[in-house]
Order: sequence, then structure tokens, then C-alpha cells
Amino acid sequence: MGWMADETGLGKTRANYVPLTPLSHLRRASHVFAQRTAVIYGDHRVTYAEYHDRCTRLASAMAAMGVAPGDVVATLIPNLPAQAEAHFGIPACGAVLNTINTRLDVDTVAYILEHGGAKVVLVDPQFVELTEAAVAAMDGPAPQIIEVADAAHGWPATGRHDEYEDVLAQANPAFDWIMPEDEWESLALSYTSGTTGRPKGVVHHHRGAYLMTMGTVISWRMQLYPVFMAIVPLFHCNGWNHTWMMPVLGGTLVCCRDIAAKPIYDAIADEGVTHFGGAPIVLNMLVNAADDERRAFDHTVEVFTAGAPPAPATLGKIETLGFNVTQVYGLTETYGHVTECVWRGEDWDDLPQDEKAAIKARQGVAFPMMEDITVMDADMVQVPMDATAQGEIMIRGNSVMKGYLKNPEATEEAFAGGYFHSGDIAIQHGDGYIQIADRAKDIIISGGENISSVEVEGVLMAHEDVNLAAVVAKPDDKWGEVPCAFVELKPGASPSEADLIAFARATLAGFKAPKQVVFQELPKTSTGKIQKFELRKLAKTL
Repeated sequence: MGWMADETGLGKTRANYVPLTPLSHLRRASHVFAQRTAVIYGDHRVTYAEYHDRCTRLASAMAAMGVAPGDVVATLIPNLPAQAEAHFGIPACGAVLNTINTRLDVDTVAYILEHGGAKVVLVDPQFVELTEAAVAAMDGPAPQIIEVADAAHGWPATGRHDEYEDVLAQANPAFDWIMPEDEWESLALSYTSGTTGRPKGVVHHHRGAYLMTMGTVISWRMQLYPVFMAIVPLFHCNGWNHTWMMPVLGGTLVCCRDIAAKPIYDAIADEGVTHFGGAPIVLNMLVNAADDERRAFDHTVEVFTAGAPPAPATLGKIETLGFNVTQVYGLTETYGHVTECVWRGEDWDDLPQDEKAAIKARQGVAFPMMEDITVMDADMVQVPMDATAQGEIMIRGNSVMKGYLKNPEATEEAFAGGYFHSGDIAIQHGDGYIQIADRAKDIIISGGENISSVEVEGVLMAHEDVNLAAVVAKPDDKWGEVPCAFVELKPGASPSEADLIAFARATLAGFKAPKQVVFQELPKTSTGKIQKFELRKLAKTL
């Protein structure tokens, strides 16, 4: 029977079909959780009723400035309340939210503003000069700049542009939100890192974000009233959609301008933070925090970590401090995390700590809102699930992007064969759990043998003196290329290059051990990922 056939009288109506959108979460929360605290940032504390009002005023202000449905509004803001408000207020006027990485250079910001066609850009005073320079470098129409002052934390408005709070104060609090007529409508525009060329504009839709919020609640085993700390930058695939998720549960969003061990420990102790997400570098930061940066707390903090496979040694250490870590995996093109290392307690609870940590470093299985995530070879054939055969992670499901803005060729290539091609090389265990071996570009091929940089990094990170390690290919006349390690040491540590090479050779096959070790601070992105492309360039000069 054709259940959706009009002739049966069983078709869609306004009563039984409402396009899915995360905007619905805040509209509901403004009534159901009206007086509960929605957002905290220092002395700034607003209830859900107030949060909804501020987002409504933002939507009204954008419409009054001529922003029409389908137009783009950009932001250059750290994880502050205004950045959270933009996630609801910008799409509430029908516009598309474009959160821009605050660490980008002038030329790249100019490209993004021009390519995305932003009509307005909300800017923290710390990034006003960057934005002004980018706007001056644009060829197309310039967006209107609105400053979001943060005077309490050292960033008052410059006075050169309209100020955010003044704009909200003058806006209409009764503005009627423009909800999507089709859940496939564009919600957000996020740009990839662009390390191998111009960044690509990833277009997300309302349906994918809505389902992301619901799947995350299930996978993170969340209950009512969580206290979530925004550590993942909200410009990084919208902070994995967690800001859109908080109103589902009446949760409290704790904003954090600067990511460091002390403010994280303080928020856990003082605000009762129960959940946060972060790259492995954040876990490392907490493990290696000085005594005067730590605070005692008596509850378990649930952590999603992603961005790179965390070293088992780091996972083993952080869990003794009161954190329960779940490894997740995803990309900007998938709204953030789409696989999780679901813990099988009956099978794994009694294993030794090092074995538990090794399992937790796996990327795992698909989130509930995804259809199929697996590992395939170059012919799009499933690889054997023997924890040895390698292939590419392939992804299919509702939380996959619409495509790349104004780039049909790249979109077609990414979706070839009916799956999104991640570019990540992985193995699959017998139970189907995926484990990343490497990014395709990070595999080291030495004398015809493939070496996983992730494997070598994991061994080096187990050394007691190592804070961070990154391994890349170094050109070699005999072997083609060999592993070269770049290492950040813990304060006061001073192992020699020979010490670390010997340490690695005690665990790894000889050809996998690094042939050179360079001690230096590692270059990182704003989300804590190590910039291996910079290290590859450096390795060529050694």
C-alpha cells in the first residue's frame, strides 16, 4: 500500500508533518524550561525564556537589516553567549549561519565572506581588525559589521561599528520566527580547513542537525538538565551541534573564551559541568595540569573526544581523574561525530586498564541517526573485518552534508558510489568496530611498507616525558621516506633523541620506529588538531 499516496487520504498535512529543525528545541524550551538557566558566561546568566527572547531579537534585527531567507550571516566570535545565540537567532530569520574560524588569515577570511556572500558579520572586538582587513580585501559587496563587546574579559567595543547589545535592545521581541518549509533547507555553512587549497563550503540542512541532536542524547546517555561546557569551538562544524542540543534537555551551556586546564577544572567544580567535548589535546592538557590548576570534584564528567585517535596512555591516565571518555569520529561534512566507541561492559569491564584504553581509542560504530558507516576498498567493496585489512571509511545517513557550496565537481566526487568518502584509512575489527589507521595523506610508505603515523605516535605518547607527538614522512634516498617524529616534552623533561628512538624500537618493528626526533612545540589548529602539513614541509628541510 502506498501510505503517502494522496488518493488514500493518508497524505501529509500540517497536523502530521512538521519539517525537522533544531529551532524547535529552543521554542519548546522557552516554555517547558522557562526559568531554568540556559547559558552561563561569568556573570552573564540567562534563563531559557531570556535566551529565547535574545535570539528572537537577533532574528528581528537581522531581518530589519535586510537579511532575507537564504541569505548568509557570518560570525567571528569565540565560544561566547552571542555565538550560541547566533545558532538560533540567525536561522530564525530564515538565514544561513556561517561561523568562521577566528584563527584564519585575512586572505582566507576574505575568501569565505565573498564565497559565502555574507550580508552581515557578527565580530568579537578581538577580531575586528582581522575582519576589517578581510572586508577591505573583498571584491564583492561588503557585509555589515556588528561588534559583540566582551568588556568584562578585556575586549570592549571599538566604537567603529554598531554594537550587538544595542542592536538587540532596539529589535522587536515579538518577531515571528521564520521556520523552514522544507527540512532540507540550508541551516549552516561551514568551511573546511583548506590545508591543500581553498577551503570548501560545507552546507548543512535542518534535518541533519535535528537528528544529530537527538542521536547525541541517546549515545551520550544523557538525562534532563546536563551542564555542558563548550570547549569545541562553535565555528568547528557548529561545535558538533551540541549548542542546538542543549534545549532538548533543559541543559545549561557554560561558555569558555580561552581553553585551558584551570577554567575547565573551575567550571567542573563551580558550575557542576557534567559533559564536554574536545580533541585529545584537551585530555592531555587536563592530565598534565599543574596542581594549582586542578580542582576537586565528586561526580563523573562525561567526555566525547575526537579530532585524532587519542593515545591509549592518555586515555588510561585521564579516567583515573574522574572523566569517562568516549571516542567519537566525524568530519565537518557529517555535522561532527557520527561514530562512537559504544562500551560493551559485560565483555570489557574486567580487562586490564591498558587493554581498556586501547579499545576506547577505536572510532567504533555508527550513531543511531546514521544509516551505514563501514570500511571499503578502492572498488567500494567491504574490507575483511580482521583488524588488518585497510580501506576508506564510507558514510551514509541523514547527518551528511547537502554538498559543497558552488562546487559540484567536489560534491560529486565526495558522494561517488552512494556514500560519502571520508578520506580516512581504517581497519575493522571482527565486531564491526572501526579503528582509524591514518589519513590517506599521513600514511608513510617506507621501502614499500605502509607505516601508520598514528601507531608510532601512540607508542611515543606512552613515554613518561612526552606531552605530544606527531609523526610524518621524511624523504629518504634509500627508503623513499621514513618516519620522523616531532615531540613536545613535559616541563622539566630532557630525554635524548636516542632515548625516544630506543623506546619506540622496544615496541615497534624496526622499520616503523622514527629515524629522527625533533623536539619543538607542535603547530596546532584552533580545534587542537596538530597541523601535520606544516610538519611535513619542515621534515623536507631536515
